[in-house]
Amino acid sequence: MNKITTPLMAVAAITSVGTKVLAQTTQRPNIVYIMCDDHAFQAISAYGSALSKQAPTPNIDRIAKNGMIFDRAFVENSLSAPSRACLITGLYSNQNGQRQLSEGIDTTKTFFTQRLQQVGYQTAIVGKWNLMCKPKGFNYYHILDDQGTYYNPTFTEKGRYGKYIREEGYATDLITQHALDFLDHRDKSKPFCLMIHHKAPHRNWMPAIKNLGLYDDVTFPEPATFWDDYSTRGIAAHQQKMTIAHAMELIQDLKIPELYDGKTPESKASYGALMGELGRMTPQERMAWDSYYTPRNRKFLQENLTGKALVEWKYQAYIHDYMRVIHSVDESVGKILDYLDKNGLTDNTVIIYTSDQGFYLGEHGWFDKRWMYEESMRTPLIICYPGHITPGTRCKELVQNIDFAPTFLSLAGIQKPKELPGRSLIPLFRNGTAKNWRTSLYYHYYDYPTFHLVRKHDGVRTERYKLIHFYGKGGYRACVENKYQMIPGTHENRVFNYLKNANYFPADAPDIDYYELYDLKTDPTEIHNIYGQKGYEKITAKLMKKLRTYRKDLKIDEY
Repeated sequence: MNKITTPLMAVAAITSVGTKVLAQTTQRPNIVYIMCDDHAFQAISAYGSALSKQAPTPNIDRIAKNGMIFDRAFVENSLSAPSRACLITGLYSNQNGQRQLSEGIDTTKTFFTQRLQQVGYQTAIVGKWNLMCKPKGFNYYHILDDQGTYYNPTFTEKGRYGKYIREEGYATDLITQHALDFLDHRDKSKPFCLMIHHKAPHRNWMPAIKNLGLYDDVTFPEPATFWDDYSTRGIAAHQQKMTIAHAMELIQDLKIPELYDGKTPESKASYGALMGELGRMTPQERMAWDSYYTPRNRKFLQENLTGKALVEWKYQAYIHDYMRVIHSVDESVGKILDYLDKNGLTDNTVIIYTSDQGFYLGEHGWFDKRWMYEESMRTPLIICYPGHITPGTRCKELVQNIDFAPTFLSLAGIQKPKELPGRSLIPLFRNGTAKNWRTSLYYHYYDYPTFHLVRKHDGVRTERYKLIHFYGKGGYRACVENKYQMIPGTHENRVFNYLKNANYFPADAPDIDYYELYDLKTDPTEIHNIYGQKGYEKITAKLMKKLRTYRKDLKIDEY
């Protein structure tokens, strides 16, 4: 292992487009950024959860063993496209325009990959792009159509953007192969930045055919908060639609097409979503699928489960499929790491493993994300950089996905542009701490009313406390607060009309304006809302002041 060093930089030049370049005393590193969609930190064995110990991730753990685990890594907006827009621009959602899931990203903003290109980096992205704009700042891209499918997906690439061609295979395996193809055919005289964006483990958690039946001998533990009743929480926690008990669909999510009766719009939509994916399979794949799920489903239907027993069955079915999908991701990571080792690239390559946000694996009885609560806002982050990060170290500082772009620019010898609000993570690489590091984070979720009905909220998180503000009009009335939902032809409008026709929105959704407060030291699972209780007046006032400062500095216009 090389001696641990810190890149020394001095101002060298300014490019024609204003990127300030810094001269480094060390060779500029390659960057391999691996990001999954909805990979909970609880499902990575390096983080030590009971769940992950029963379904370990040895290859992701290799990155942790040789690098640093970030225990307090968070996102600014726990939703796929907003998180990706934050990554690529280095800006908060209200700054880059991508507040909701579909339309929004401001393509006039500079992508960090453009700046890397300006200083000689080869840039590439393979897998999930999921932004409604053409990729820019990339020498090569090979990306999925929208969310992508698990089986035999379609891809477009540079030179034929918008023309999607079906490829035979499992999405995770295909994305991995395209990443390796880029590495094989790149200009080996230049540093590179390769972004590997997996579809997995996005809903509805479709395993590789070879992994059907994996973990059948395992009963995964239920989270401590699985039966949470939200007794101290406000109406937002009570009116959501993301519980395993009531919102997880037996047909689509848990793969039981035998329950389809065609009587309701919900049943038709759930069946159509499942059969759309299964219809992409080859005859051999479908035969293997049916050979596994048909007897399982027959047994489930014969048992006629109800109440608590039904919810417990749904949880086990969900987690088994989720962890099977993660198993393929871990195999993919192993292939990438092996390639770097065999080709002598490891020592000068920064490897980042993360997710676009956190995910609920039964905590509070939920699946999905969106909330500022910890399992959603917190994301896995593991970084390996030989010679610069001490192997096996942990960082407990507050970091956020707005820090990725400044970090990549710093690694490339580019001074951070003033408009980027994040900070380079490089000062944390030595031992996980740095002088004058931030002591709070800002979060903002905008995407309501839509799937899961999580209400709009923002807030501030410090090392110990979390203050959350839930706000906005309820139900249909909230649409006037959004930019695209009432514009015909937009994706947001199509989704809204689909949900409206399915009677998805509750008629009694009120306008709201209230706060919740949590002491993360005494209540790490966030089940005791202490807002307004005696003894917390000073900390509440302090957090309110921080929140007002964030809103003012970021020019938040939602209120």
